[in-house]
Amino acid sequence: MDNENEETKETQETQETPGETLENLNKVSTPMDLEAIKAELEEEKKAKAAAEASLAEQDRALNAMSARQAELEASLSEAKQASEAAAAELASVKEAQAQAVAKYLCAVRLANPTIPQDIIAGDTIEEIDASLAKATSIANAVKASLEAQAKEAKVPAGAPPRGEISLEGLSSREKIAAGIQQGSQR
Repeated sequence: MDNENEETKETQETQETPGETLENLNKVSTPMDLEAIKAELEEEKKAKAAAEASLAEQDRALNAMSARQAELEASLSEAKQASEAAAAELASVKEAQAQAVAKYLCAVRLANPTIPQDIIAGDTIEEIDASLAKATSIANAVKASLEAQAKEAKVPAGAPPRGEISLEGLSSREKIAAGIQQGSQR
């Protein structure tokens, strides 16, 4: 119980304290107190002015940052548009290149009729030229091989000498006709 009495006394003391503070404020201030209050008021005014100046500076900085952000967004938008335009131009150039390569492939095939068309192929001019060189070397090797074989199997010029007609497989009537014909040629 002693503890409860002590707590009650402390509560009463704390409740009396605010009333006493109000009484102290209502008392007439001395000139020194007024000077201190005025000095404090001046300090508060200076602090307020400094805070307002700082706030104005922050507003200016924020406005500058907002303007810079707008500039950067505009630059980004321009860069995106330029990128899209470049991508469209690149696609156009690739399409034109593909058409040019296809035309070159047709021209190379037409210019080399001795080489089978399926052998000449490629997706770039360099690939087409490489396949043409390879096909030409193959064609030249085959041609040389055929020429060598032709030289080995020489056939004499002119018609072969006439020989007698083979009578095998002929009917009797055909055999008689052949005999009459041979007799008349002699």
